[in-house]
Amino acid sequence: MERQPLVVAVVGAGYWGPNLLRNFHFSRAWTVAGVVDSDRARLENIARLYPHLAYHSEIDEILEDDRIDAVAIATPPRTHYELARRAIEAGKHILVEKPLTESYRDALDLCDRAERHGVHVMADHTFLYTGAVEKLRALYEGGDLGNIYYIDAVRVNLGLFQESNVVWDLAPHDISVINYILGEWPDVVSLQAGTCVHAETPDVAFLTMWYPSGCIAHVHLSWLSPVKVRRTMISGSRKMAVWDDVDPTQKIYIYDKSVVLDPTSTTLAQQMVSYRLGDLNVPLIDNREALAKLVDEFAATIRGEVATRSSGRFGAGVVRVIEAALRSAEREGAKVQVGD
Repeated sequence: MERQPLVVAVVGAGYWGPNLLRNFHFSRAWTVAGVVDSDRARLENIARLYPHLAYHSEIDEILEDDRIDAVAIATPPRTHYELARRAIEAGKHILVEKPLTESYRDALDLCDRAERHGVHVMADHTFLYTGAVEKLRALYEGGDLGNIYYIDAVRVNLGLFQESNVVWDLAPHDISVINYILGEWPDVVSLQAGTCVHAETPDVAFLTMWYPSGCIAHVHLSWLSPVKVRRTMISGSRKMAVWDDVDPTQKIYIYDKSVVLDPTSTTLAQQMVSYRLGDLNVPLIDNREALAKLVDEFAATIRGEVATRSSGRFGAGVVRVIEAALRSAEREGAKVQVGD
């Protein structure tokens, strides 16, 4: 017998809220009860597409409605903690747009409160649900890539300028993806950030992360690029991979390439015997919309069917890395321990 859909309300009708609303609306696991936004014009625009929903300017009526199981929060990051805290205390499960909060302490507090109230916190790290990232994690876990030497990621475009900075805006994507693929967290980070347009708002950044396994990851972030680039290159001891998220059809290229060393020699010149050059493989990936998979997993997690890959504590870990990175930027890029 098919279960009754869970009921959700979406808070925030700006950039990301309509995407959440659309995916909840078309998911068989959910029924959307209403939308909350203080901007009447935004609500009127959405009401043309979803006239049957209830629309509110404040969150209070949503939180008081016992029919609503969950709240999806897609508001500016500075508002995440307070809205999420109120929803948790009202007994609602919550899905929060990245970053979970702008403070690691606040993120942990939300997770602890949720456990006390018996509800789930999920961070909306949508890229974890793309077929490309799922494939890369499977390849790494299966040993196809071997040991990961380093990862180089570029996420740049022209705008959109946000009210925080380019690190809070873009870095959560790459930090979450790299941590998910590797299955570990960096213990040391370094960040150099530049303020090109507005003196108080970093709009270009270069983040480096060192992992316990020995992998080093470098991430280039910018709002000031003439072209949109979303590319990640992974160098492994057995194979290498390139993920180009802008490519509309072929997202991943797997290169059967590596350096073959002679373990009996003593010098680098002797060891580097040859380069192994094999086939180029373009694997099939799951092309379903990532956000659709995320909202379905949110429902399955609430029902106890799965453990979400993007839990509140995972989201808190991403915030922790960003906080450490920003401390590094204040010290002109000095290495900083993530746990400090």
